[in-house]
Amino acid sequence: MRSHFFGQSSFATRAIVPAANIVKVPDDAPLDLLGPLGCGVQTGAGAIFNSLKVSAGQSLAIWGAGAVGLSALMAAVVVGAYPIFMVDRNSERLKLASELGATFTCDATSEDAVAQIRAECGLGANFSIEAAGSPAALKQAVAALGPLGVCGMVGGVGAGTEASFDWQHVQLHGIALRGIIEGDSTPSEMIPMLIELHRRGRFPLEKIVRYYDFVDIDTAFADAASGAVIKPILRMP
Repeated sequence: MRSHFFGQSSFATRAIVPAANIVKVPDDAPLDLLGPLGCGVQTGAGAIFNSLKVSAGQSLAIWGAGAVGLSALMAAVVVGAYPIFMVDRNSERLKLASELGATFTCDATSEDAVAQIRAECGLGANFSIEAAGSPAALKQAVAALGPLGVCGMVGGVGAGTEASFDWQHVQLHGIALRGIIEGDSTPSEMIPMLIELHRRGRFPLEKIVRYYDFVDIDTAFADAASGAVIKPILRMP
């Protein structure tokens, strides 16, 4: 089977790829866990490591506790970011975010995330990430930034989607918006690094996945759509 959807081939037992796209992993690496590293996980982690280059002690706010947002969270913990805020509408995902190292969580259905972040960080956060694919979330992610803050845009949206922000806040504070695809990652470097971090217990990827047999693909899609599962992994026969 040959497909070029986003340069990936799906639901096949064989795939044709350019040699440059192949990443060799250790023989003892858990292959059934590594699939998500090629897209959402390296997008979130790479946003921290590569795109924004977050450093120890710098504050970060993340909108969207899905696979991308939680991968960004785990990477932020690795680099020592502090404090780390996670904003979402799902209480179970916020609970998991706390377990993964979020300093503060905010339920977007009932709390003012921007006010909470400013209260803890003074003028605002150093960095923010919009991983929800929501114009409203992007507006908040920009508003929560302090002087010279940078907002990384990783949420997936359709063509023609527009968003708004406070022009004066952005201009007077030197705010920057950074579009990010795949975490600006070089897979041959990023994937082995994430595997090693996982091996050391510093990137607990297994906490955000759930396995499904391929015959249960419809259930996997339904659970992903409802938010019951963060990252479904299909196991081929």
